[in-house]
Amino acid sequence: MAMDDRTSRRRFLCGAAAMGLLLLAPRRLRAALPPARSLAFSNLHTGESLRVVYREGADYVPEALANLDHLLRDHRTGEVHPMEPALFDLLADLREATGGGTFEVISGFRSSATNRMLRSHSGGVAEKSLHLVGRAIDVRLQGVETAQLRRAALALRRGGVGYYPALDFVHVDTGRVRFW
Repeated sequence: MAMDDRTSRRRFLCGAAAMGLLLLAPRRLRAALPPARSLAFSNLHTGESLRVVYREGADYVPEALANLDHLLRDHRTGEVHPMEPALFDLLADLREATGGGTFEVISGFRSSATNRMLRSHSGGVAEKSLHLVGRAIDVRLQGVETAQLRRAALALRRGGVGYYPALDFVHVDTGRVRFW
């Protein structure tokens, strides 16, 4: 075999291998990306429901986030505020950990006026609540007892967890790890 034949064969094989890698790369990249994430909500105050894919791979879906912001608005004032996407990841992980279904929303975003009003009627409402900045939500999860939901949230150690058994809901937020 002449030198040119070996060189040509090597170039051909290297080129074929490189082409194969290029064809396989998108599949490998797709496999490395996180799967799409979805959530389902029912807002107990407005009667609205939403089932949405809020994240595709590593990217949040802007239209889905806007729909979530609207659903989780202050139901007393109608004010809409952006919710922190990490809160949705936390909720998706809670749903996955518990095998639950639809989240029933007690409270998402709260305006300053609503928070002041609630503080005047209850000692359990924080003055600087994370509800005011879209980093907290009060929920139930269909098919899951609130005590179990609380245990799952505590196990994740990804923020605050409040347990209100008499009112049958759990508060979760993306603040520092704490519980009450």
